[in-house]
Formats: sequence, structure tokens, C-alpha cells
Amino acid sequence: MQLRRSLAMTSLLCCCQLAAGAAAGPGLPALAAASVASEVPGGRSELLLSFAEAERRWRERSRELRLAEAAVSGAEADLRSADRAPNPQASLNLASISPQEGFGAGSLRDKRMDSILRVEQVFERGGKRELRRQAADAMLQAVRDDRDDVARQQLQALTSAYYGLLFAQEAEGIAADTAALYRRSVATSELRHRAGDISGADLSRLRVEQQRVENDARQAQAASMRARVALAYLIGEEGNAARLVASDGWPAPGEGADAGSADPAQRADVRAALARLEAAGKARDLARSLKTRDLSLGLQFERNQQNLPGNSFGVGVSAPLFVNHEYEGEIARAEADLQMARESLGQTRAQAQGEIEQAAADLAASRERRLRLEGGLLADAERVLRAAEFAYARGASSLLELLDARRTWQQVQLEAANARADHARALAAWRAASAQ
Repeated sequence: MQLRRSLAMTSLLCCCQLAAGAAAGPGLPALAAASVASEVPGGRSELLLSFAEAERRWRERSRELRLAEAAVSGAEADLRSADRAPNPQASLNLASISPQEGFGAGSLRDKRMDSILRVEQVFERGGKRELRRQAADAMLQAVRDDRDDVARQQLQALTSAYYGLLFAQEAEGIAADTAALYRRSVATSELRHRAGDISGADLSRLRVEQQRVENDARQAQAASMRARVALAYLIGEEGNAARLVASDGWPAPGEGADAGSADPAQRADVRAALARLEAAGKARDLARSLKTRDLSLGLQFERNQQNLPGNSFGVGVSAPLFVNHEYEGEIARAEADLQMARESLGQTRAQAQGEIEQAAADLAASRERRLRLEGGLLADAERVLRAAEFAYARGASSLLELLDARRTWQQVQLEAANARADHARALAAWRAASAQ
């Protein structure tokens, strides 16, 4: 009887320790922090990251943001190139080259020739330069909006990665707590088996269950490492991936409760599509202006050393002859590009509206699921587990009933953690979709 009372107290202690892990709430369970710390190789300290610090490092080191900034620099260079008049052309021609008397073949300086220096400047007509500048300016605005859209999407990816790591840490802690509980239970059951209090079959079942939860714990560790690597890439900390620990808690359940409709016109991708439509319109006008002939004005200076040497000046004007074509292909292509830009704008607006509505619906659903789990399901599962542990310790229930209660408790814990992570990701998706 004394042995049975001792075993009962041991089982109750295990149950209380498991419940204490759940009482830690939506943050890391009691053993989760220790399990995360043990994964840091070489005994290096953890790198605790709040979300604000992760965002700061992302803004400084994101490769995607740097690529988007480089694209903006390129578009700014295009604008400078577009807002320029054509350079003048200079030419020097030597004609009627013949040797001077008494010099034979001689060098070039010993010969008589006509020297013609000519400078030509093209004068664009039809507003080509202004249209070219306006088109480049609209494209620059589109690329800037593209940069903002990259930042919008990458911030959502950062938020998902951060809370993905937080969920992985919590899942790892739950798995570690469960594995520790089963190790204690197996040790206790071995004593009971030697005392003849439980059968060998029950002990074997418990050992099998222990191996299962040990495998779950190892998989949780691997998933946690994957989450660290994903976050490390976004913030430029690849060399410290194993040290990363998300230190913030979950967003409050009330965040995003007022999520509703938003204007798609606020989104950067819609603004970029609108700017591209404007650029396509200017490009179409520029193509049409090709039918207005540009004029080339030339100034000429001639030094004639033949017969009667002398200097002379001349002026010339040239214009293209539209004999073979009148830029029909260029104009048709610009019209097609303008139509594609219109369709692209409509498509982008429709997609943005759909994303906003879908994100709002997902956020509402994830919030309700989280509230249901945290509002009573966790407490009910904990009470069931306490009762199962108590009954099994006194021989009032079977081992299968105890294992079922433990599996249910672990599953509800993971579902609650997953619900918090889903709510955090849905909140980030809604903010990104609605340009909040």
C-alpha cells in the first residue's frame, strides 16, 4: 500500500508538471526555453529577437529590398537619358587630294586638297523629348511603387517567418515536455512492474508511446531549425541561424477584430499598374509623334586648296523621306502595349480586392478559432488529463485511457499554438493586403 501511495503521488506530480507547462499560456512553455537553448551549437548564447529588432535588421539587410532599390536607380538613370536632346554630329572630309608641284608623292601635308568640316544637329519635332521624358517619369513612379510592393510582401513574409519560429519554439517545448513526462512515467512504471502492480504489456505500451513522443520531439527540433533558417535569411543572419530565438509573445486576440473592407487603390501594386498605364499612354503618343519629321540643320566650313585656294561656309537642312514606311509597326506595337497595360490594371485591382476580402475572412476565422481554444478547450483537456492521471494512479482506469488523455492534451496544446500562429499570420496577411 505504501508503494502504491508513492506511485500515485509520482503520477500526480507528473500531471502537475504537465499542467504547469500549459499554464505558461501562449508564450513558451516552461521547458521550451531550455530545449531551445540546448540546440545552440558550441555553447554559444542565444540571439533573442523581438519583432521590432527583426524588422530593423530586415530593412537594413534584405536582399529583395536592395534589388528593388537598384531597379529604382536604373529607372532614375533612364529618366535622365530620356530628358536629353540628341547630340550634334561632327564630320571632317578630305577631297581632291593631289601632290603639290615639286614635292612628288610626299606626305599628306605636302598635298593639295579640299578640307570640309561639317557639324549637324537634329531638332526633334512633335514634342518627342517631352513625351519621352513623361513616359520615363511614369515608369520611374511605377518602379518606385514596385519597390513599395516588394517591401509590403516581404514584410508579410518576415512576419510569417517570425511567428512561424515562435510557433516552432512552442511546439518544440510542448514536445519536450511530453517526452520528459513519458520518460518519468516509464521509470515509474518499471518500478510498478517489478512490484507486480502493472502488466508487462502495459509497460511495453508505455515504452512504445515514449518512443513515439521522442520521435515527435526530434521532429519538432528539426522544424524549429527550419524556421530559424527561414527567418535568418530574411534578416541577413544566416551565420547565426541556430542562435535565433523569437522573444516576443503572440499578438493579442483582439488585434484585427475591426478588419473590414479597404480601398485597393492604396496598394502599391495597384499604384504601379496605374503608373505603367500612364507610361504606356505616353509611349503611344511618342510612337505617333514619329510621323512628325525631325529636321537636321548642318553648318559647313570648306578650305579649298585646289586651283584658287579659299575658304567658304555653307548651311544645309535635311529631313527623312517616308518612302518605305511611316512607323506603322511602332505605332501598332505601342497601341497593343497600352491595351495590355489597361488589362493589367484591371487584373491587379481585381486581385487586390479579392486578397483584401479573403484576408479579412481568414483573419476573422483564425481569431474565432483561437478564442475557442483558449477560452475553454485547453482547460477542459487539462481537467481530463488530471482526472485520467489520478484514476490510473489508483487503478481506476486502464493505461489506454491514460494514453488517450495524454494524446488529447498534447494535440489540444499544439492546436492552440497553431491557432495563435494562424491568427498572427492572418493578421499580417490582412495588413499586407489592405496596405495597413
